[in-house]
Amino acid sequence: MAIAAVVIAYLIGSVSFAVLVSRAMGLQDPRTFGSKNPGATNVLRSGKKLAAVLTLLGDGAKGWLAVYLTDAFFASAVPPTYKISLVAIAVVVGHMYPVFHRFQGGKGVATALGVMIGLNLWLAAGVLSTWLIIAVFFRISSLAAMIAAVSAPFFCFLLYGVHAYTLAAGVIALLLVWRHRGNISKLLAGTEGRIGEKSA
Repeated sequence: MAIAAVVIAYLIGSVSFAVLVSRAMGLQDPRTFGSKNPGATNVLRSGKKLAAVLTLLGDGAKGWLAVYLTDAFFASAVPPTYKISLVAIAVVVGHMYPVFHRFQGGKGVATALGVMIGLNLWLAAGVLSTWLIIAVFFRISSLAAMIAAVSAPFFCFLLYGVHAYTLAAGVIALLLVWRHRGNISKLLAGTEGRIGEKSA
């Protein structure tokens, strides 16, 4: 049952709301403009705020859903905390490398936040607050995302100490930083786009 939960979580993560929402609203495929990242920030560059909000909500909801379903329905011999930790990682990996979209996925920020909401609301509040503070002061989504991601295992440690959730948060943080490696180069070069900028 633990394996089934992980597979289902990956498949849930593989649903790209950036692609689906853009297609439904008659917008350009987010994988073809701007950062070419199928996520809410790049969808916002289309100029359609509603599309970006729907993408953000959808990607976040699937992270929460994977954790919720595992906690509610997938009983197994594997301790729940370990099982949920594996599912948390799997749904983020699904978003990053979606089987339904030729493994061309997003960077996992909203989905990771949804996972944190599913794990612990205080954890999610700490991570979201970190993102908001950096985003407001610097207006650079990628910088805010990476700092918020790195803060997640720290907040998790404060809540749980050495725990499976802390390890999962650390793995997710590493995955998010890895997916932002192109943004790191742009940040160092001073060419990284800012929140709200439209695609040329």
